Amino acid sequence: MDFLALTLAGILSAGAPLVLATLGETLTERAGVINLSLDGTILLAAMTAFALAFVSGNPWLGLLGSIAVGMATASIVAVMGPILGRSQLAVGFILTLLCRDLAYFLGHPYARQFGPELPVWSIPGVRDLPFIGPILGYQSPVVYISLALTIFLWWWLFSTRAGLEVRAVGEEPRAAFARGIKVQRLRIMYTLLGGALVGLAGGAFSLAVKPGWGRPQGAEGVGWIALAIVIFGGWHPLRAALGAYLFATLQVLGIYLQEQFPGLPAPLFQVAPFPVMILTLLLVNMGSTGWFQDLALRYPGLKRWLSRWQVTAPAALGQDFRPERET
Repeated sequence: MDFLALTLAGILSAGAPLVLATLGETLTERAGVINLSLDGTILLAAMTAFALAFVSGNPWLGLLGSIAVGMATASIVAVMGPILGRSQLAVGFILTLLCRDLAYFLGHPYARQFGPELPVWSIPGVRDLPFIGPILGYQSPVVYISLALTIFLWWWLFSTRAGLEVRAVGEEPRAAFARGIKVQRLRIMYTLLGGALVGLAGGAFSLAVKPGWGRPQGAEGVGWIALAIVIFGGWHPLRAALGAYLFATLQVLGIYLQEQFPGLPAPLFQVAPFPVMILTLLLVNMGSTGWFQDLALRYPGLKRWLSRWQVTAPAALGQDFRPERET
């Protein structure tokens, strides 16, 4: 029982940065904007967070710095995409390469240095509970932030007028504009807010989950996985968080198997979660293929399962919108 509780605690900790990144991109894409800069942004934010914490001795200042980096990168996407109408895919891809190289170049003086970490919070009343205590009673603040944001964004997107407006902007921007909604303003605002969460994910890596900075940092490739999980999650906060924790489970399982099979190369277990996660995403989303739908018609049970998992992207995702053309 203790082993299971500690394993679940490890999954929550390992998955927290990925949850934050997927929530941020879910919010951005719900507004109709694609931000492909996640991978580079996470690395640059992680470096900035550790560097600021190392210099100041304050990890919370480092965490604020990571949020600022995320918003700064997202602001470029917002300017080049929604405002100037340039290709969001091209801008995001270029940014992720630029941010990655900047992170390694600017972070070189801080590589392999010991620095401050975010403290572990002990929650009174929870830490003493059987089974639940070891899972939720002693965790990094980023774990609690990621759990709270998951529930909050689920409620906010589907139970508030503001959430309805952002979904309308991502689905039917022209209809939303006709009803008086400031489409461009909302797209820019949620691109920045989503970028802030992506930056926070970077800070969570270097100040809590994998403290320190180096090359490799351990966060490489996570941004691309986050983008895939957003699709897997159907642009829904709860399902996106579930996908993030699934990937974290694969990572924790890889560490356990590495201990059980010491004769196998260590990189095998470090890389394995990525193809396994991609295969899972393919299996879940193959329901949109014609042959699978034909098969589903023959088996009602399969059809019901398919209807639960089938996802559709926001209709206006990545599309340019010009208010001046609508007047």
